[in-house]
Amino acid sequence: MDFVYHNFIYLIPVIGLIGLVAMSVKSAWVTKQPSGDANMNQLAGYIADGAMAFLRAEWKVLSYFAVIAIILLAYSGTTVPTSSPVIAVSFIIGAFLSAFAGYLGMRIATKANVRTTEAAKSSLAKALNVSFTGGTVMGLGVAGLAVLGLGSLFILFYHIYVVKTGGNVNGEAMSKALEVLAGFSLGAESIALFARVGGGIYTKAADVGADLVGKVEAGIPEDDVRNPATIADNVGDNVGDVAGMGADLFGSYVATILATMVLGREIVSRDAFGGIAPVLLPMVIAGLGLIFSIISASFVRIKNETDSVQKALNVGNWSSIILTAIATFFVVRWMLPEDDFYLIRDLDADGHVKTGALVFNKTGVFLSIVVGLIVGTLMSIITEYYTAMGKRPVMSIIRQSSTGHATNIIGGLAVGMESTVLPILVLAAGIYGSYHFAGLYGVAIAAAGMMATTAMQLAIDAFGPIADNAGGIAEMNQLPEEVRHRTDNLDAVGNTTAATGKGFAIASAALTSLALFAAFVGVAGIEHIDIYKANVLAGLFVGSMIPFIFSALCISAVGRAAMAMVEEVRRQFREIPGIMEYKAKPEYEKCVAISTKASIREMVAPGLIALITPIIIGFAFGPEVLGGLLAGVTVSGVLMGIFQSNAGGAWDNAKKSFEKGVEINGEMHYKKSDPHKASVTGDTVGDPFKDTSGPSMNILIKLMSIVSLVIAPHLNHEVDTNKRIQKEINKQSLNIPTIIKTDKYL
Repeated sequence: MDFVYHNFIYLIPVIGLIGLVAMSVKSAWVTKQPSGDANMNQLAGYIADGAMAFLRAEWKVLSYFAVIAIILLAYSGTTVPTSSPVIAVSFIIGAFLSAFAGYLGMRIATKANVRTTEAAKSSLAKALNVSFTGGTVMGLGVAGLAVLGLGSLFILFYHIYVVKTGGNVNGEAMSKALEVLAGFSLGAESIALFARVGGGIYTKAADVGADLVGKVEAGIPEDDVRNPATIADNVGDNVGDVAGMGADLFGSYVATILATMVLGREIVSRDAFGGIAPVLLPMVIAGLGLIFSIISASFVRIKNETDSVQKALNVGNWSSIILTAIATFFVVRWMLPEDDFYLIRDLDADGHVKTGALVFNKTGVFLSIVVGLIVGTLMSIITEYYTAMGKRPVMSIIRQSSTGHATNIIGGLAVGMESTVLPILVLAAGIYGSYHFAGLYGVAIAAAGMMATTAMQLAIDAFGPIADNAGGIAEMNQLPEEVRHRTDNLDAVGNTTAATGKGFAIASAALTSLALFAAFVGVAGIEHIDIYKANVLAGLFVGSMIPFIFSALCISAVGRAAMAMVEEVRRQFREIPGIMEYKAKPEYEKCVAISTKASIREMVAPGLIALITPIIIGFAFGPEVLGGLLAGVTVSGVLMGIFQSNAGGAWDNAKKSFEKGVEINGEMHYKKSDPHKASVTGDTVGDPFKDTSGPSMNILIKLMSIVSLVIAPHLNHEVDTNKRIQKEINKQSLNIPTIIKTDKYL
């Protein structure tokens, strides 16, 4: 067994490789599926080319940012003894893998869309199989890269800083190793924020233009081949909802695991893994979730046209959650020792436990993981209720659409605000419960448990944009009505799964940010955050404001880009004769160019707010005020994220309900009716809510926490004092059996 214990750490990156191999197999299967006639492939080619053009433009801008960040991180790593210039290398690896994860998802999505359209000619079952497999490729790619990258880097830096130096697992060497890994997470989240904001601005500018001019003014479908904005709209689905979401969840996944590892370092553990089982556990849980996501993906199947697509997706999702929970029970019992756990700060210099110390055990750790899985599941159920067609919230918006555009807007805003109540209560209960079982480590491991099935969650999320694109290609090719009916069926479910995915991401962000917050407090050398202090309270208020100005910048950017898009579409209808009669081809490329330029230009300001604000506040006012800022950002950002995402999702499905036909006061209403036009207006307002600013909230709050964690050693005023040195000497020389030297581990 000693061989297993000593080499178990190497299994983590191997699991990541297994995920990537499974991704490659599924990607090859999707590529082999028939892609339809020449016209379908031509339109799909326009979409793929537009998506790649956007990514190239985005990567060019982000490369400048990356170079500056690398220089600053490398320099800062030399200024304090607890830091290292190697953090710059870790940063660039995280940034590259985050961008690569988004690229992988976008590449397969632009292949799967036209193949889903072709499959929809045969049956709904085949169309679901192709679109969901395409989403699975993205989910496995994101999770596989995260587990492989984080696991490999941990092995490398752990060996360099801890084993070779003979350092203590709870000492300065391990702190330095984990701080370098924080650079990996910083790189991943930085790229994720720009990708999510830039992609969101792109897709919504095109979508608004296609809706307002195409649907409302010209009276044609948004995906009609005559609509000049239709290609840009379909490109946007890929760069925003696929590439942006891929980078987003890659960063979230990494940040959650890292936060748990950092807090795990604070635990004194007598285990067979050299005292680092609490640090290894979140990576192992992530690996288990990846394996069970691969297995559960095979359960997502339907046989008949009348079978529920949502039910099939739920079967896969529930399977991955249940299997992960069962496996985690046995892994926790095997990895963690029978002894109670203590935190280092709860032991005095002689190794005695202080009065009132937090005590927990492996049963508490497992129960915290269960709490995280329950919170994630409940968040998905609640979000589905508030955004799904046929449910009370969406039906209320439908009824209010019958009296005009204004009442539709009022109804959507009310639904979004109401939808914050239950999720916040669930989050509060989850935080309280997981803390009760295992302290702040319990909160972090709960988030890790929630994020364990990210591969499946992302597969379910990414299949929606693929189905949406498939419907667009079907409409542009004027395929038979039954083909569009099948793609619309998938797309409607995709809208709901996209909304639940955003709720899931926001919930994980709340738990992860709390864990990162706790890690920041420890690294910064402060005991607590005292809101009775005027400067800390001021920081709290400023932090609460950040999500509002961030959202304002994102929504305004969509508005400006949409105005330019609307004017361009109107110009083409006015100046190019024959478009409406199918005698002339619209200038699709000009609409694509408008969205690309606007998104690249407008994504900079929101991104800089997230990156620069913690640095300014931290160095100008100190770590305690920065802690107040983070608390304000977290609470306000979670509320804004839930409100905007759910309001936008409800507005969208209210509009889609009219496209299927709905009854209001005994009268049926369909497309082009006055209530439908009101619902289009509501959906237009909701577009930047649900696809730009709303889903960016979870990245915003985590990125600001990670930036704060990275700069925390520079804010710790004890770094160069005798008090700090003596504290480290005491920590290294604790003469108790629960601290194990790691020189015998590798």
